[in-house]
Amino acid sequence: MSKVIVVGGGAAGMMAAITAAQNGHQVTLLEKNEKLGKKLFITGKGRCNVTNAADMEVLFANVCTNEKFLYSAFYQYDNKAIMSFLEKAGCPLKIERGDRVFPVSDHSSDVIAAFQRELRKLNVNIMLNTEVKNILTEPMEQEYAGDNEESRSGRKGKEAGQRIRGVVLSDERTIHADACILCTGGLSYASTGSTGDGHHFAEESGHKVTECQPALVPLETSETWCRDLMGLSLKNVSLRMTNGKKELYSEFGEMLFTHFGVSGPLVLSASSFYKKPKNGEMKLYIDLKPALDAEQLDKRILRDFEESKNKQFKNALNGLFPTRLIPVMIQLSGIDPEKKVNEVTREERRSFGELIKNLPLTVTGTRPFAEAIITKGGVSVKDVNPSTMESKKVSGLYFAGELLDLDALTGGFNLQIAWSTGYLAGSSIK
Repeated sequence: MSKVIVVGGGAAGMMAAITAAQNGHQVTLLEKNEKLGKKLFITGKGRCNVTNAADMEVLFANVCTNEKFLYSAFYQYDNKAIMSFLEKAGCPLKIERGDRVFPVSDHSSDVIAAFQRELRKLNVNIMLNTEVKNILTEPMEQEYAGDNEESRSGRKGKEAGQRIRGVVLSDERTIHADACILCTGGLSYASTGSTGDGHHFAEESGHKVTECQPALVPLETSETWCRDLMGLSLKNVSLRMTNGKKELYSEFGEMLFTHFGVSGPLVLSASSFYKKPKNGEMKLYIDLKPALDAEQLDKRILRDFEESKNKQFKNALNGLFPTRLIPVMIQLSGIDPEKKVNEVTREERRSFGELIKNLPLTVTGTRPFAEAIITKGGVSVKDVNPSTMESKKVSGLYFAGELLDLDALTGGFNLQIAWSTGYLAGSSIK
C-alpha cells in the first residue's frame, strides 16, 4: 500500500483519488477551495455535460491537441465506463442531442454528490481549504547513483535523479507521500481555483509547460458592426476560420454577435484552432445560406427581386435576412440602398451573393481566460508516460486533466479527458 496525495478536487482529481483508493492505497485529497468540484458545478451551464456517448473514433476526432497521447487513457476508461460509474453511484444519466450526456436531474451537484459518496465510502482523507505551496522531491536512492547512461535511459524512460516525497502546504506543513497526482486544472475560470499552480509545480520540477491560451472562448473582431448586432443569434449557418490561405476550421451550426465580436457554439469551437498569426490575418467567413450553392442562391435572389421589382434595394431583403442584419448587408454590399431592385446589375447581384456566402470578419484575438471554458496548452505530454500518466522526470509524480497540454471541442469531450487521465493515473500507482 502506498501513501498517495492527489492535489486538486475537480473532475480528474476526484476520479484519481477514487481509483487509487480502490486499488488499496491510502489516499489524501487536497483541495484549496471550500468544497470539491467547484468548476464541475458550473460546467454545461450548471447541468454538467459529463461525457459524450459517441463511438471512440468520434471521441478522438473531437480532441484538438495531442489526441494520440490519449489512446491508453481512453481505451482503459472510456465514456461507457464513466456513465456506468455514475449510474451505479446513484446519478442516473440521459443522452441528448449530439450524444451529450447529462444527469437526468439536470443538476451538476448530483454528479459531484455521487463522487463524494464514493470518496467517503473508500475512506479518502479529504482536506478542504488546503493550498499546496510546492511539491517535495528528493534524489533517487543510492542504488541508482552508479548507473551508467545506458541503464538510466532504460528505466521506464525516466531521467535519473528525482522522486516524489510529498507536498509542502501554504502554512509550511509537509505531507509525505510515495506518489502524488497533480490535478490542479488550467487557467480558465480562476474564481474556481484554476490559477496555474500545477504549471508552476511542473516547471519547478523540470517539466516543460507549453504556451497557454484561452480555448472554447468568444472571439474579438475588428469590425464595429458586430456591436450593432449584439444579441443577434444566427442559426443554421456555416463558419470558416482561415489564416491566410490555410483553412483551420469549418462547421455548421449556431453563433451569436456580441459587443466585442462573436460567440456561440460555432465560435467557441473555432477558438480552439485560433493562433495569433505571425503573418497575414486571421479571418472568419460566415455562410448565411449554406444549403444553397452560388447558382441556387443567385436564383433565389432573382426570385426575391422579381417579387419586389418596384421596391428599393433596402426594402427587398426581408426574405433573406433577419431584420437587424439587413442594414449591415446593405452597407457591406456597396449597392445604393435607394436603387430599385430591377436596376441592380448582374455583377452587383453576383457580388452580393458572394457576400452572403462569405460574410467576412477579422479576428483580433480571444476573450480572456475568465471567459474561457478550458485552457489550451499545459504540461508537455512529451514529459509524461501516456500509458501511466507518470512523469518521465520525477518518479512517483503523475498528471491528469486540464493541467496537461490536452484540449477538445465542446460536447463532453474535455470532461472525458479528465475522467480517463484521472483514472489512468490513479490505477497506475504501485
